[in-house]
Amino acid sequence: MAERRRPWWQRERRPAGRRTDPAAFQHVATADARDSRSSAVRWRWSRASVRFRATLYAVLVVAVALIGGAVVFVILVGASLRNGVEAAAEQRAAALAQQIETAGLPAPVSAEGAEPDDLVWQVADAYGTVVRSSQGLAEPLPAADLDEVRIAGGDNPYVVVTEEAGDFRVSVAASLEEVGESTEALIVPLLTGVPMLLVLVGFTTWTVLVGALAPVERIRREVEGITGDRLDRRVPVPPSRDEIHRLAHTMNQMLARLEDARTRQQQFVADASHELRSPLTSMRQAAEVAHAHPGALGEGELADAVVEESARMQRLVGQLLLLTRGEALNRTPQDVDLDDLALAEAGRLTRAGLTVETAGIGAGRVRGDATALAQVVRNLVDNAARHAERTVALAVRQGGGVVELVVEDDGGGIAEPDRERIFERFVRLDEARTRDAGGSGLGLSIVREMVAVHQGTVQVSASALGGARFTVRLPAE
Repeated sequence: MAERRRPWWQRERRPAGRRTDPAAFQHVATADARDSRSSAVRWRWSRASVRFRATLYAVLVVAVALIGGAVVFVILVGASLRNGVEAAAEQRAAALAQQIETAGLPAPVSAEGAEPDDLVWQVADAYGTVVRSSQGLAEPLPAADLDEVRIAGGDNPYVVVTEEAGDFRVSVAASLEEVGESTEALIVPLLTGVPMLLVLVGFTTWTVLVGALAPVERIRREVEGITGDRLDRRVPVPPSRDEIHRLAHTMNQMLARLEDARTRQQQFVADASHELRSPLTSMRQAAEVAHAHPGALGEGELADAVVEESARMQRLVGQLLLLTRGEALNRTPQDVDLDDLALAEAGRLTRAGLTVETAGIGAGRVRGDATALAQVVRNLVDNAARHAERTVALAVRQGGGVVELVVEDDGGGIAEPDRERIFERFVRLDEARTRDAGGSGLGLSIVREMVAVHQGTVQVSASALGGARFTVRLPAE
């Protein structure tokens, strides 16, 4: 028994947009294949060498120029030759017309049926009947000027020129055979010379590029062998003073900067590890003594040692972090009054029992990071207080687009050979190497880093008070 057809409302319906149209699938497949081929071509072209692409571009450009020039040259030569033939025909027609008007018709010619000469003329009367001709032709010449026509009995095209002479009309036909032969004679050497010239251009371009890019390949091989452990290597600099010479020189400068940065980083890590090891060693020794000899340390002595060394380590870590955030400073600059910062530090020293001279503090406003500038003033003041005998002098003045901060002390001063070295990280002079008198050796390094971020300078010189004089110059607001 045949299965009954279900009503339309019980039939399964396909979602919209899911018809299987073979033509649509074929169109999509063709488009995908076309895109795939185009992507493959672009990928292969992008991997082609610079020499190949430059040579191909040069050959294509020269080929277009040569072919275009050859075509124009042939056309111009053909037009010039055609104009010459037409001018000769016009001169002959004018001469015949003048002869007819002055001396009558020329003598008749009896030859008929021969192959037309290069120059053929006919004279026809008012009824179109040929009364005179240079050569007997099976058919009369056209009665109007024509650029190109074939006459009876001739194998080559002719140009026809007409001239009126009273009741007569003179027609002159000049052969264009020499024009065609001359043009063909030009085409043959052009078809041979243009490809040879293109080959020469391609070979010359390739050779020149190989020589020009050879230093680049040597630089590439050298750079390929440079690793993080071999930053002392340099790329070869070609003797020519061109772009590749400047590129090699710039790369060597970059490698020198990278080597210097790596050296400074390694030195920084070594110095930081050494400085951090000291408080850790002190805390461990105190803990070991307390563990081995419970009664050797007094009450709270272990806790005091741990607190003191941990505070020292905290200050050191804070200074290290401050050095690393130099790149992040001054992103949101604001107006900062250096005189207010100097007066605040002067008040802090006064409470510590030192004599502070503030008569030289005047108005001075700069634009920058307030926290970083406050750290600069505090580090300089702490350094002066650490080495001062009794007096510290602070001064702030503004003029000539510069704000100057001066911090002086009456201590022992700084020898001239050490005035640049003290700004290096973890450098402490002999008199300040003890942990109690000296700091971590980072304070002045932080000063130089922060001042440099604010596009300023810091210098040290001898002070009139007998000690050191630190001068910070920053651009005014």
